[in-house]
Amino acid sequence: MQPKRYNLFSEHLKQHFGGRVHKISVDAGFGCPNRGGGRDGAGCLFCDPGGSGAVGIERALPVSAQIEAGKEVMRRKYKAKRFVAYFQPFSNTAAPPAQLSALYDEALSVEDVVGLSVGTRPDCCPPEVLDLLADYHLRTYFWLELGLQSVHDASLAFLRRGHDYRRFLQTYEGARDRGLRVCVHVILGLPGEDHAQMLATADEMARLQVAGIKIHLLHVLAGTPLGELYREGRIAVLGQEDYARLAADFIERLHPDTLIQRLTGDGPRDLLLAPLWSLNKWEVLNAIDGELERRGTRQGARCIAP
Repeated sequence: MQPKRYNLFSEHLKQHFGGRVHKISVDAGFGCPNRGGGRDGAGCLFCDPGGSGAVGIERALPVSAQIEAGKEVMRRKYKAKRFVAYFQPFSNTAAPPAQLSALYDEALSVEDVVGLSVGTRPDCCPPEVLDLLADYHLRTYFWLELGLQSVHDASLAFLRRGHDYRRFLQTYEGARDRGLRVCVHVILGLPGEDHAQMLATADEMARLQVAGIKIHLLHVLAGTPLGELYREGRIAVLGQEDYARLAADFIERLHPDTLIQRLTGDGPRDLLLAPLWSLNKWEVLNAIDGELERRGTRQGARCIAP
């Protein structure tokens, strides 16, 4: 297999730990400020009622039991031996530090869990929480994952994010000042954004020299406000070839040291309205790889950051 033309997160894990490491998603019962602090309400325009990315999680079990169940699946599928516990659905820093610490410690107490990844929003990370996360960064392998989606305030307002880009920067800078690894989530193909605006997000991520990034394809799920707009014909989604070219453009402009943790969106099969081609994840990834190969380029080739 030819080496990738971008910094693949899985390869970083292999180098860091001396072998493969798999992430296990857990649901710790957090809510979201966009849903009144709970789990009811519409939330962001694209987020499904169960919380974005909540597929396959044994919600009814305690955190440690969820991880044990996930370990069994990963061992059967991949013969996995080491794991990172990924606090994924909803806002996993939206609680007092003592409550957060108890949940994170429970995850780390599970045998063969070698690190934590905590997904949250920029408006759920007050200084006392960032201080706590910095402590975990010193104790274990740790990532803070921040949902951003776009650097453009008009897009954030359209998505009903409930924060602006300045708020993201405040949290990002606070995390960086504490030495945290930060993985930023962005979405390509947002309604109202043209090609130049999407690449401006890449340029800003390069300027910030983010440690990691997850690039999501805009996909439309049933049961979301975005889904209603799609059914009404008010928004469109990208085709696969267009997305592969756009993703390649985006990758070229990222800082060469940024670790890419995701390159497409893969919504639940039973909820996905569009684009249906995104269900074949490997075909999408191969299309992106093929576009970079065709160009003879790689991550950072058009990076304008110092």
